[in-house]
Formats: sequence, structure tokens, C-alpha cells
Amino acid sequence: MFPAQESPVQSLVDLGKHYWLPIYKPRELVLDHGKGARVWDTENRDYVDFGAGIAVNALGHQDPDLLAALTEQASKLWHSSNVFYTEPPLHLAQELVQASGFAERVFLCNSGAEANEAAIKLVRKWASAQGRPPEQRVIVTFRGSFHGRTLATVTATAQPKYQEGYEPLPGGFRYLDFNDVTALEGAFAAGDVAAVMLEPVQGEGGVLPAAPGFLQRVRELCDARGALLVLDEIQCGMGRTGTLFAHTHDGVTPDIVTLAKALGCGFPIGAMLAGPKVAQIMQFGAHGTTFGGNPLAAAVARVALRKLASAALLSHVQRQSATLREALASLGQELGVFSEVRGRGLMLGAVLADPYRGKAGEILDFAAAHGLLVLQAGPDVLRFVPPLNITDEELADGLARLRIALRAFTER
Repeated sequence: MFPAQESPVQSLVDLGKHYWLPIYKPRELVLDHGKGARVWDTENRDYVDFGAGIAVNALGHQDPDLLAALTEQASKLWHSSNVFYTEPPLHLAQELVQASGFAERVFLCNSGAEANEAAIKLVRKWASAQGRPPEQRVIVTFRGSFHGRTLATVTATAQPKYQEGYEPLPGGFRYLDFNDVTALEGAFAAGDVAAVMLEPVQGEGGVLPAAPGFLQRVRELCDARGALLVLDEIQCGMGRTGTLFAHTHDGVTPDIVTLAKALGCGFPIGAMLAGPKVAQIMQFGAHGTTFGGNPLAAAVARVALRKLASAALLSHVQRQSATLREALASLGQELGVFSEVRGRGLMLGAVLADPYRGKAGEILDFAAAHGLLVLQAGPDVLRFVPPLNITDEELADGLARLRIALRAFTER
């Protein structure tokens, strides 16, 4: 008898289990290629992609314009560092400033965590320039937030599960309940707040939007008490909510905005946009990055920004959002699995009803088994962030697969 041979998929999975730092628990399938809102694994099974690489692949897979931009730049220059100018990041910075309506300067980096790290440093540098001592440079953040995995950004992330074991954490952060105006007003009483940092729609915290009027009150308090408003739009920005910038819904003007994810539509890039109060604070040598503003990333992001800002795409997001929201509410009513559907645009969370609370991970397994890739936002919320250009047919197919998966889950 010969020993049974491992399948090619299992062999690849075993590589990950053996060689990767064991900080992830990916599902045991190996994705191979994609087109639009569909992906195929190495065994040629197809999946409708309602996760878009955690809201990254905002234009789906193999968008021809993004491919063309990457290919053209790849044949010219890959990297030079910021010791020299290259054309793509210069134009990208200009276009981000013009699109934002508030920014004067841009810092380009490689990820959302780096963008938020830069924002935290800029707040502290600004407070120092105002003559504030270190104890008066507090940054207020909110429970349920997620701002990154660096030591500073994981401290800004007011979720203990991400911080455990990394103590001592950097000081100078104060945590409040999201959407609690009374707590926010009290937080300024000590006179030590330099900035308030928040997501207009919390992602990892359960796809929870800022309540009506909350961001306006944050802006008012920041203005009255001499503090900055920092908006983390890494997940909710770049068209995800149906407007290019998520804060447009709330009618506020921020001092700093951070971007990543959809800005590169799959190619790693991040950006911090700085408004007039802070645009000149960081001078030569104050911060830096080796790969930030890489010409490959910037070339792709320029095309992504142009397409994501188009009126036609943003209108499409709003239309598909209504369809998806209505379908999720209908499924919740039919199968009793959802108690609420919340979010904005194509960033929606379906909150699990009793007795299914805590089972989001299990539902994701059922969804994958039935050809659908979807995400969770904590144990109690399914998160839907499909490509923003998802077609009617792709959306309908994905919803049909979701219904089958949910029925199988509830009847297990």
C-alpha cells in the first residue's frame, strides 16, 4: 500500500501552516484568479466576492484601466525613493488635494496603519508647535474603532483584544463610547485634548455609522477647544459610502483625513491629507518612508481615484446599496437571522439575531462552502463590502448564494 498523497490545495495550505507566523486563520481554500466581482480557486471553483479583500478591491478584479496603468509604469520605473521626484506621486498628491476640497498637502505611504501613524505624529507635532506640554497632547478615540496594528495605532484602537500582551502601550489616548455626545463634552473638561480621531463609519467595530449630528458636534468642540479633527476613512472612504469621502454625509470639514485600501484598489498605498492648520507643521526630516509614493502604487492610485470619484460610479453605489440593504432585510425577516441592517453605501453590516449571535465566523464557513466570500465585523455582524462596480447579475448571484448558505446554516 502506498501512502495517500495530499491534494495540491492541502499541500499549499500546509505551507502556510508551517511557514507563516500563525497570526491568521484563513479558510482552507487557495484563491487563484479573479474577474469583476468573482474569484476562482486553484480547483476552479468560483465565488462571488462580497468582501473585496476587506474593502480594498473597490473596482473588482482585473479592472482593465488599472492593469494598463500598472503595466505602463512597470515598464518605466518601479522605485526611486523620496530622494528623487517621480511623476506619478506628484500628480497623485495634486489630484488628492483637489478632490478633497480641504487639504493642502499629502503624505503618501504604504498602508492605512502608516497613514494613521503619520496622523498621530502630526497631531503631536502640531500640539508641540502650539507650545503645549506633552501631557496636553491627548488624542480622543472611540470604543469599537480600528486604526491599525502599529504600537501607536493599536493603542488608538480602543479595543482591548488588539492590545493585550503589547503593554506598555504609548500614553496620551483617551477612549469614549462612540456617538456619546455627553461623554465627548466631558472629555474636553481637562483642557488637554489635542485631537479627536474617529471613523465616520466604524468598520471592525460592527459597521456602525456616526449618529446624525455627532460629527458636527465633534467639529464644534474641536473648534471651541483648539483641537484637531482627524477622520480615518481607510475603510469607509473612496466611494464606499456613495460619496468619495465619507464625511461628506455629515457636512464637516476635517483637519486631517487618512486613506488606504480602495485608494490602490489592491495595490498597497496609503495617504494622509493635511488641511491648512497642519499642512506646514512637518518640515524636512520630521517624518519619512522608503516606499511611500512608489511610482507603481501612485500610477495605479491615480486611475483608481479618477474612476472612484466619477458621478456614474457613485450613483451606482447608491443604487446597489439600496438593493443589497433591502435584500438583507428580507433575508433577515425570512430566516430570522438578522436583527438589523446598518451602514452606508456598499459598507453594510447585518447584525445577527438571537440565537445566532456570536456565530458570524461559522456563517462565513457556510458562505464559502456555497460559493460566496463575505466578512465579519466581530462575532455578531456579517460585513458586506463588495466591489463598488458590482453588476446587477453579480449582486443577484451573490445574494442567491447567501440565501442558500444561511438556510443551510439555520437548518444544520
